[in-house]
Amino acid sequence: MLSLNPKPKLITFDCYGTLARWHEVFLREIGAVLAEHDDGDTAATILDSFSAQSRRLTAEQPYRLFKDILRIGFTAAFREHGVSPNADEIERIASAPSRMGPHPDVPAALRRLRERYKLAILTNSDDDLIGPTAARIGVPFDFVITSQQARSYKPSRHLFEYAYREMGVDPHETVHVAMGMYTDMKACHELGLRAVWVNRGGETGNPDWLPYEEVKDLNGAASLLLQS
Repeated sequence: MLSLNPKPKLITFDCYGTLARWHEVFLREIGAVLAEHDDGDTAATILDSFSAQSRRLTAEQPYRLFKDILRIGFTAAFREHGVSPNADEIERIASAPSRMGPHPDVPAALRRLRERYKLAILTNSDDDLIGPTAARIGVPFDFVITSQQARSYKPSRHLFEYAYREMGVDPHETVHVAMGMYTDMKACHELGLRAVWVNRGGETGNPDWLPYEEVKDLNGAASLLLQS
């Protein structure tokens, strides 16, 4: 069971996938492109290819904006499967994070948590992409920390260290809640942070990155964090 000793002052969240509907929106946008090109590949196949491209691109230096990661990564992912989207199609996909709304369980769970904790988003995103998404969630956050601000992407420790300096908290005064196994649980393991893995997809975790608590949605995370 997750230990709340010492008592957390602040709960940090990954946004895309954890709070916002990342997979659902991208699958819709990718499917629209494939339909225009009469291609038989599935949207999930293209999204998996993008995930591999993104992992490579976010680790490279010098730092790139996330919109550029999306443009480069999705162009390469489509081409792996013989599809060549036009510039407008790639731009629509690159702007998709700004149109993502929350999972149905998210607003109520965050409102419960706000009664006890400060809340923050730590995201691999640009300021202008995450702003509309955070607004759609409908629950105020005390801090929104982006890779653009930190000039670094998770799972690099630099984004987390930058965030803690900006928020004025010790890492051990926080709990991190996220869907990303590689981007978030890996970093929490390496930094010795308390972590909750939101396993929305029924995936298999990585025991190399324990300890983390596993829940199926944000209601489960809220119940853990609000235990007496």
